[in-house]
Amino acid sequence: MDDDATIRRLLTAETWAVVGLRDNPARAAYGVARFLQRQGKRVIPVHQQPQDVLGETAYARLADLPFPVDVVDVFVNSGRAGAIADQAVEIGARAVWFQLDVIDHDAYERVTAAGLEMVMDRCPVIEWPRLGPTTGGGAAG
Repeated sequence: MDDDATIRRLLTAETWAVVGLRDNPARAAYGVARFLQRQGKRVIPVHQQPQDVLGETAYARLADLPFPVDVVDVFVNSGRAGAIADQAVEIGARAVWFQLDVIDHDAYERVTAAGLEMVMDRCPVIEWPRLGPTTGGGAAG
């Protein structure tokens, strides 16, 4: 479904809304957000119970964001992920990224039919060494 070219393009995106991110360093979402921030990305926490994280203001819903985002990075279970993907389309995000083990094929079809790019069941921390911008464009895998 997703290919290396799509992953490479998304890894160059500047603003990432991370859905499910809270101020808890033990959680995967926190580690990924911190990694993205260290790569120069702006990371926006989105959580039902918002907490500011990594120096960024948190929001309860994607619809509450007062500015556009490039990628909506989804750290919720697969049963909730489709609704988040639909919200990403509604706010005009450029792309949706479902993290490892977050899979919803129907959501993938809706998102891509709406003209957004999407990556599913992948992690930017894992993909960065292979395809990220600092690899000089990345090698084909």
